Amino acid sequence: MQRVYRESGFPLDEERLSRQETLFHNANGYLGVRGTLEEGTRFKTMRGMYINGFYDIVPMKQAEKLYGLTEDKEAMLNVADTQTILIRANGELFSLFSGTVEEIERSLDMDAGVTERRITWRSPSGIRLKIVFKRMTSFVMPHLFTQECEITPLSGPCEVTVESWQKALVRNYADPDDPRLAADDACHLVPDGRELWEDVDILLARTLHTGLQVCTAVAHDLSVPHKASWRYDKADHAALWQAQYDAQKDETARLIKYTVMYDSVRSGAPARDALSDMGKARGGLTRLYQEQRAYLADFWDRADMEIQGSDEDNIAMLFNMYQLLQSAGRDGKCSVAAKGLSGEGYEGHYFWDTEMYMFPFYLLTAPQIARQLLMYRYALLPFARENAKLLGHKKGALYPWRTIAGRECSGYFPSGTAQYHISGDIAYAVTQYWLAARDEDFMRSCGAEMLLETARLFMDTGNWYQGRFHINDVTGPDEYTCIVNDNFYTNACARYNLEWAVRAVGMLKDWPDYAAWAERLGVTGQELSDMTAAAGAMCLPYDEETGINPQDDSFLQKPVWDLQATPRDHFPLLMHYHPLHLYRYQVCKQADTVLAYFIFDGVAAEDVMRRSFEYYEKITTHDSSLSTCVFSIVASRLGMAEKAERYFGDSLRADLTDAHHNTRDGIHTANMGGNYMAVVNGFAGLRLGEDSITLDPRLPSGWTGCRFRFCWQGRRLLFEMGREKSALTLLSGSAVRVVISGRRFTLTAPGDRAEAYPV
Repeated sequence: MQRVYRESGFPLDEERLSRQETLFHNANGYLGVRGTLEEGTRFKTMRGMYINGFYDIVPMKQAEKLYGLTEDKEAMLNVADTQTILIRANGELFSLFSGTVEEIERSLDMDAGVTERRITWRSPSGIRLKIVFKRMTSFVMPHLFTQECEITPLSGPCEVTVESWQKALVRNYADPDDPRLAADDACHLVPDGRELWEDVDILLARTLHTGLQVCTAVAHDLSVPHKASWRYDKADHAALWQAQYDAQKDETARLIKYTVMYDSVRSGAPARDALSDMGKARGGLTRLYQEQRAYLADFWDRADMEIQGSDEDNIAMLFNMYQLLQSAGRDGKCSVAAKGLSGEGYEGHYFWDTEMYMFPFYLLTAPQIARQLLMYRYALLPFARENAKLLGHKKGALYPWRTIAGRECSGYFPSGTAQYHISGDIAYAVTQYWLAARDEDFMRSCGAEMLLETARLFMDTGNWYQGRFHINDVTGPDEYTCIVNDNFYTNACARYNLEWAVRAVGMLKDWPDYAAWAERLGVTGQELSDMTAAAGAMCLPYDEETGINPQDDSFLQKPVWDLQATPRDHFPLLMHYHPLHLYRYQVCKQADTVLAYFIFDGVAAEDVMRRSFEYYEKITTHDSSLSTCVFSIVASRLGMAEKAERYFGDSLRADLTDAHHNTRDGIHTANMGGNYMAVVNGFAGLRLGEDSITLDPRLPSGWTGCRFRFCWQGRRLLFEMGREKSALTLLSGSAVRVVISGRRFTLTAPGDRAEAYPV
């Protein structure tokens, strides 16, 4: 099976080029490079290179200066531009916007880990060139970005000039009319020195406010005899490498441009480390390609999925999975941004999306990445405690709604900071990691403390009234309904968090260091007893008249928004209606109560879930890319096959089809994680227990089969879902108990296979 996504042909307009910059970006969890054209474009597009977790402080003025409101924020920076390579043939500059483009194709090879752009071009005077650009961000050397350029004259000999730029002072992209983007395009970097080591040029810059240093080192190898020189522009803090050579017809010259980036968040000496990596990379591109391919072979061996009967669905799913791999931080110092490392939408911030939509993918395919994502959250626990204190809490940890390094970066608190469920979401991820990895060291050193502190937040936020525990004035996942009492999803999160905090502390009591741990955190038996009582009496709204779970205690009091009468060009609603206007109606941006049904087994009876699902279907706009995938999963579990497939189809190709009309700003990483869950947890019905796996498969009508690999508690497994039967194979690891379509099996040794037929 070939894992390659391709696009070819025209038009080469601003909309398509901007979208392709996102789809063909290169990233490895640390470094991200937009798929912009080496030679540039006549349009204003988002030309960017990013380091995960590298940021500066940006002002965010509030109209009224009220206590505790955020007045500045962290923002991911465009850190450099080393992509630019200009090619001239007899003085004529290669450009897609001059002369004639005879042929063009872009591809992403997900087995090789490279993107490629192939062009046949005829200059205005008739010179024909074949040019192939190949790019890679190395998974093995995460600070390395390579560009390979092959230049072949097709019409006759010519003089070729190559100009390769390294620019250290660049600006961020901005759109003041779109709340999902930054409002200004300022440059947040200042020069911090230049070093030239033989033919390696190093430029250093420093952020204006945080004082973080970034280093870019660039070197070139050219396969033909040539004359080359460096030129430095001090005013722009930019360096130009220029080379000239005489090219013969059909003779291919191969240029390799190496870029190494380091930052002071990870390195005490970025220039030194960049130079060291450059020495390891130079002259070894073939080896680097081989290492990249080997890394991905191991990944696909753990994570591979094949949708049979629909090539279109299959390549879209593989594309989404590959983008998730590219996006994930791996060093405990960063996480997964809402747009990964593909663009500047949401300014590189990390949200709840990471834990609830993306984390399950890493948990089942790359547990070591899942652990590092939780280590990042643990490192921010002190900030979460301070954030809770800022909002008046005496105890607990409130994780910021959107952040990079730990501070709250949400300027509009009703749909930001008020989403207290983020602390419960992170707690949920901790429990899922425990169930899937049984990592006792993590639970003792980090996990139990995170569960305890997030549970304390809910205890301090909630209150007892008439024998029930209530949580007031919070916002659930649905951002069209804000600052409400007893949001169903938030309360379900809180109940789960409280139960697991008590349980985690109990698990640690046989640990030799438990007494010191409990003393350090002030754990008491009374506190644990109070948590148990609050969980048992948690208010989960239910309406007797409709037989559904209302989204909150006042939701059903409001008039229903007439979605059918709303003009199609008024979606998403958030761009056309004042928030207060939206808050006064029954209208949902995304899955809220429906999401709780997926996440928390047993939170409601099946008949209640069914009625609620059908109720929320009619009033949900799915203006958020996080929504349709969840509706697909819950529809699968309720046996609504047609709806499950329809919602999945709407979600699967969201970026490839630009369904939300903003792929130009970056990929929708959470939606991609949701697609994965829609197959694995929805169609395949996978549920992870403490000591067993349950699968309840329902194959979509348009597929002939589906197979995927996953990891669980040190085992590697393969599930094959077919029309006539399904099967689970133990590939490696110890014995495992499984339930497939209601039948129980025990797989005792690698190679054992359990088969079951649909009920």
